[in-house]
Amino acid sequence: MESMSNSEELSHQKPGSIQKGKPPKPKKPNNKFLNFINSRKVVPYLFVSPFILSFLVLTLYPAIQGITMSFQQILPGQNTFIGFSNYERLFNPVFFKALSNTSLYVLFTVLILTVLPLFLAVFLDSKFVKFKTLFRASLFIPALTSTIVGGMIFRLMFGEQDTAVANQIINFLGFETMNWRFTAWSAIFLMVILASWRWIGVNILYFLAALQNIPRELYEAAEIDGASKWQKLRFITVPQLKPIIIFVSSITIINGFRMFEESFVFWEAGSPGNIGLSVVGYIYQEGIRQNDMGFGAAIGVVLMLIIAVVSMIYLIATGAFKKGDQ
Repeated sequence: MESMSNSEELSHQKPGSIQKGKPPKPKKPNNKFLNFINSRKVVPYLFVSPFILSFLVLTLYPAIQGITMSFQQILPGQNTFIGFSNYERLFNPVFFKALSNTSLYVLFTVLILTVLPLFLAVFLDSKFVKFKTLFRASLFIPALTSTIVGGMIFRLMFGEQDTAVANQIINFLGFETMNWRFTAWSAIFLMVILASWRWIGVNILYFLAALQNIPRELYEAAEIDGASKWQKLRFITVPQLKPIIIFVSSITIINGFRMFEESFVFWEAGSPGNIGLSVVGYIYQEGIRQNDMGFGAAIGVVLMLIIAVVSMIYLIATGAFKKGDQ
């Protein structure tokens, strides 16, 4: 019976359809909406839509609201437009002290968190170092530690007592006991050393990943020409790592201007003479603790402009926008 049915089906096919041997074309769904969703013009936008939506809701909208608030006096249930009054209040000694502290913090963290990880990564990538994986993992552990926990450890190490670790070391070297958290220069030092301890391992990983992409033929050719290790580092390694150096220093600049936790963990109730006050800490102090949201928003807008201008100047100065060998 089955053979008979197959022969009947073949008899009803058009002549020539079997001879050409073409497989039957799959039928397209008639649903126009599904066809539109599955088209090549729409699918890419569907994939990037979560990022676009999160950017609009979590970044662009709060930024617009913050700019609007900076021109208002905000009271419970009442927002009053006051023009540039909040910006005029920025010309005060406390804001300039916070900006000065933050600028020094950015300068020192950029130097430490760019130069030191570069040399450590080159050292860890050399063939003379054993247990490389152990060293890399141990350097990354501080990044997993909370700033609060790290700050409490540093507060114990740099305490005011003679028994604190830092004071024991300087006493051994012949210096007097210091009040680390209540001296201007040591206040900046504490914040810089805490940030460096936390993020140096992450930056080392960036440089280690970039070192793997440098062609070994360049080093072999340099060895044939008799180049020293310093010459290979200066003329091969550093130029090849220029993009990652710019990236690491750029994010360090941005994160430096956004610094808050390092200051808060040492002086949560305010540092004496504002020696540890940062710009973001000033926003918290005025906007949250003093409930002056309009003035806090004005400080935030100015900080955003400072970060944008400094980052743009740095990227232009380092040639980040140039293409190729221009």
